[in-house]
Amino acid sequence: MKLLEGKIALITGASRGIGRGIALKFAEQGASIAFTYLSSVEKGQELEKELQAFGIKAKGYRSDAADYKAAEELVNTVVADFGTIDILVNNAGITRDTLLMRMSEQQWDEVMNANLKSVFNVTKAVQKPMLKQRKGSIINMSSVVGIQGNAGQSNYAASKAGIIGFTKSVALELGSRNIRCNAIAPGFIETEMTAALDAKVVEGWRDNVPLKRGGTVDDVANATIFLASDMSAYITGQVINVCGGMLT
Repeated sequence: MKLLEGKIALITGASRGIGRGIALKFAEQGASIAFTYLSSVEKGQELEKELQAFGIKAKGYRSDAADYKAAEELVNTVVADFGTIDILVNNAGITRDTLLMRMSEQQWDEVMNANLKSVFNVTKAVQKPMLKQRKGSIINMSSVVGIQGNAGQSNYAASKAGIIGFTKSVALELGSRNIRCNAIAPGFIETEMTAALDAKVVEGWRDNVPLKRGGTVDDVANATIFLASDMSAYITGQVINVCGGMLT
């Protein structure tokens, strides 16, 4: 039996990168998938077809997770379309990197809204169907930057650190209702964005990882499958670092 057979997952920000990889892996493991995208409309439509090719129900929704009302409407629509939500993966996020002395209020607010407020918005909305069925797994995408910080990313680091505190608090609040909440902190993951960087810079990052390679989208997706599945039924309030030993 597939690990996510019969489960319904909502994944935010799934049109590319890590979110897309998670959606494909979830479909491979038998989950029905609702996912969101915002600006990447064509990629979102393409992903919907790719997911449906696995023989599961899949539907993409253009929605801004940073908008409180839109998040509530999204969850209500997904529940109407799919019946319920068993798994939530809060993956939507952006970067606006610059040194603090040059950072504008807008750059701070955009990152906090897209990365942290979005997690609050969608989690608050999704707890209703999960409380009703007395089960659920919430997985929030943090980052090693939220644990150790990074120069030029004070806004991003603060948002990802906030996700960890939020995750632990939600785990304590909802644990008695059999709803689990965990976070994943990816390290240096090689995606289409890193492929555009200077090869020497990327090689330098790899050399700083004990496993001597960058992580793949599948490395993160596999950890997400574990936390979404019943294999992790006694794990909540935890942060799993998918970083090749960077934080060891």
